[in-house]
Amino acid sequence: MSDAATILDLLEAVADKSAIALSAPERADLSHQELIELCDRTVKALNGFGIGRNDRVAIVLPNGAEMAAAFVAISCGATTAPLNPGYREDEFKFYLEDLQSKALVVEAGSDSPAVAAARALDVPIIELNVGEGWSAGAFDLSAPDLNSPSDNGGYAHTGDIGLILHTSGTTSRPKIVPLSQANLVASARNIRQTLSLVPSDRSLNIMPLFHIHGLIAAVLSSLAAGASIYCTPGFNALKAFAWLADAKPTWYTAVPTMHQAILARASRNEDIVAQTNLRFVRSSSSSLPPQVMAELEDVFNCPVVEAYGMTEATHQMACNPLPPAPRKAGTVGVAAGPEVAIMDLNGNLLSAGETGEIVIRGDNITAGYENNEQANAEAFTHGWFRTGDQGVLDDDGYLAITGRLKEIINRGGEKILPREVDDVLMNHAAIQQVVTFALPHDKLG
Repeated sequence: MSDAATILDLLEAVADKSAIALSAPERADLSHQELIELCDRTVKALNGFGIGRNDRVAIVLPNGAEMAAAFVAISCGATTAPLNPGYREDEFKFYLEDLQSKALVVEAGSDSPAVAAARALDVPIIELNVGEGWSAGAFDLSAPDLNSPSDNGGYAHTGDIGLILHTSGTTSRPKIVPLSQANLVASARNIRQTLSLVPSDRSLNIMPLFHIHGLIAAVLSSLAAGASIYCTPGFNALKAFAWLADAKPTWYTAVPTMHQAILARASRNEDIVAQTNLRFVRSSSSSLPPQVMAELEDVFNCPVVEAYGMTEATHQMACNPLPPAPRKAGTVGVAAGPEVAIMDLNGNLLSAGETGEIVIRGDNITAGYENNEQANAEAFTHGWFRTGDQGVLDDDGYLAITGRLKEIINRGGEKILPREVDDVLMNHAAIQQVVTFALPHDKLG
C-alpha cells in the first residue's frame, strides 16, 4: 500500500482478494477480486465510449453499493464528479457545464432531472445497469450513442485527476477542487493508519457518497486496508439500528447530527446496542459537542474519535488518536497525514498556545483550485494551504478549532467565537442542538 500511486494500485495491493469488499442490505457480497475485475471492465467500457484519462464523468446515483463501486471503478480510468441526486434541473445544468462533463452516469431508466439537464447541454448519458441477483456494487454500463474509442485510454496515472468536487458556495460561486490519484491514495493511507484499519474491519456507511467524507473516510480507506464496507441507501435514523444488527460493523463515521439522531433512538434499541461490537466511532465534517461524544462512548462502550477534514485536503487533516493515546474532547486531535500549523495574517507560523489561521501542507492537499488564480493566491502562502479556520495547537500538538474566520462575531469590538457560546448552551439539559451566529445591531455592528 505504501507504494500505491493510483487507486488501481491501492486495490491490487490487498493481500486477500477473496475477502469481502462491498456489502449491502439483502444483497450478496462483492469480493476485492470482483471489484478489481469490475474496475477493469468499467475502464474498458469507458474507453470504448470515447472516455479516457482525465475526462470528466458526472455521476448521479442513489447512495449505496453501486455508487461506491462506480466511484472507485470510474476513477481508475477517468475523473469522477459525483453530484447530489437531490439537485434541481437548473443546478445540474450549472454543475455539468461548470465541470465540462464529458458524460453523465445515471441508473438505467432514471427520471432524475440530471437527465433533462444533460440532454439540454448535449452531454452524453451512460446508463448503469444492475442485473437481478447481482452482488452488491456489481454493474455494467451501456451507451449506444457513444462508439468512438478514446485515444487516451487505459488506467489512470498518479498525476491524473481522479475526483473533482465543488466547495460550498454560500457567499460566492463554488470553487472547483481537483484531486489527483496521488491525493486520493495518500488520504486513504492516512485514514487507514490513523484508525488502525485491518482486513477484519467492517465499516457501516451512512454518509452520502457525493461528499468527500463518505467517499474517502468510509469507502477508500476501508478498501486500502483490505476491509469491507456495508453500504446503506443513505442515513435513516429509523433503520440505523437494523443496519447495525445486520452489518455487525467494527466502526462507522458520521456527522454530529447523525450521531445525535442515533443516540435519540438508542434507548428503544437496547438489545441491538448490547450486541454491537464497535471498535470505535468516528465523527467529522462539523464540530462534535463534548456532551455528544461522552454520550456516544457511554452508549456504545467504545472510544469516539473526532476528525477534522475538508475537500481541499481530500478529507482528513487531523484526528484524535485511538487508545491508549489520549483523546481530548473539544479538539480534533493531532495532525493525521498532512503537516498542521497555525499562521498569522502576515504568513508567520505561530507557537503552541497562540491563536491564528490553521494551515496545512502534504501529499493529500489539492494542487490548487481550477481556473481561479485569485482563490489560489489567497489560499496558498509559502507552500501552506490556508483553511479559513481559526485555531490553536496545544503543547501536545492537539488542535482546537475556535471558529471560521468569517464567522467570528464582532460585538462592538469584542470578538466572540460562536463555538464558545455553543459549548455553554449545550450543557443545558433541555438543549440538544445549538447554532450561534451574528445578527446586525444598530450600535454594536
